[in-house]
Amino acid sequence: MTEGQRGGRATRGGGAARARQIARELLVKALYQWQIAGHDVVELERQFSQTPEFAKSDRPYFRTVLALAIEEAPVFDRAIARFAARSLEQLDAVGRSILLVALTELKHRPDVPTKVVINEAVELAKRYGAAESFRFINALLDKAARSEGFRGSPGA
Repeated sequence: MTEGQRGGRATRGGGAARARQIARELLVKALYQWQIAGHDVVELERQFSQTPEFAKSDRPYFRTVLALAIEEAPVFDRAIARFAARSLEQLDAVGRSILLVALTELKHRPDVPTKVVINEAVELAKRYGAAESFRFINALLDKAARSEGFRGSPGA
């Protein structure tokens, strides 16, 4: 179930939930581009703000999560390495992008329920990730959500 849905019906927050889903998709693409081309936050914001999808997205959410994900990427990479059953080098750029978005949400967006963060990441992995990568992402985020520094402790 995604934000704004109950029993298959959209609730009043359905439009806002869809805007946030679009923002997450754009974030995965922007973070992929950041990894491959090395563009900075300002350039990524400029490029993505010119896409047709951006007008339909939660723009402040996109900007905030993008900046935090890039700023804290080294911290999140250490968390990924700690929770993963494989080395960080084996993680492709799309999977890393999805994890950076989700870990940023877990750490900095308590307004987004943990279950929503994980479900949205899994859906992104099914859509954009390598085959079966959604299982790895689901397991890693479940561990992260219960750990210190994210949502699993008072220090979260």
